[in-house]
Amino acid sequence: MQIYYSIFFFLIGCVLASFYGVVATRFSEGKSITGRSKCNHCQHTLSWKELIPIVSFLIEKGRCRYCNKPLPVYEPIIELISGCCFSFAYLHYGFCYELWVFLLLISLAELIFISDFRYMIILDSPLLFSALFLFVLKWISFGFSEALWSLVDGLALFLIFLFIGYIGSILFKREALGGGDIKLAFVMGEALSIPYALMALVLSTFLALPYATFSLFSSEEREVPFGPFLVSALCIVFLFIDKFETILNLFSF
Repeated sequence: MQIYYSIFFFLIGCVLASFYGVVATRFSEGKSITGRSKCNHCQHTLSWKELIPIVSFLIEKGRCRYCNKPLPVYEPIIELISGCCFSFAYLHYGFCYELWVFLLLISLAELIFISDFRYMIILDSPLLFSALFLFVLKWISFGFSEALWSLVDGLALFLIFLFIGYIGSILFKREALGGGDIKLAFVMGEALSIPYALMALVLSTFLALPYATFSLFSSEEREVPFGPFLVSALCIVFLFIDKFETILNLFSF
């Protein structure tokens, strides 16, 4: 039975990744998500056969059948990674509270990677949905009191990020943390609690360092999208929270 569930979660991950790509792109461009998908080059409306995750890209050999222009290669890659992550989440956690949280965090990561890297935007709607989903899930799993405390953790980390952003803007004479990064902090605090969320913040700076260094020496543009590194660190800490608990205990007195 486990193999069937693994395949099911893989397929769900692929389909959702395709949907997330539409949401992140259209919302970032101020468009509605209700319209039919079209080729980016010739604007031909795509049929359902041309929208099957991964499969359509392979059948069409990576090109639009009408204008023969290359299709974005990152789309099937994201779909494949998403499917693998969803399947891994089920195999790692089984059906429990952590599974649904991790699936949510993977989904949020996909949306933020697309919107922040391409448009330097972290959309409000996925953050709001994530915060509400985490609250309801924690309420159902652990009770209303625990759910309320998770909101307190989220608010506390939000204020910490707000303070860091304010100090950074004074020191560097420019915006140090974007509004989306600060709002993302609320979700981080709600999902992890303050100690682990702060560890995720520290980890995110190390994850961002190579990209920031490369950007510094490769172009005139100095602005680095921090959201993808924050949400990556969030996923890593949540996945290996027992290892980070050990690290945290080393510094406890």
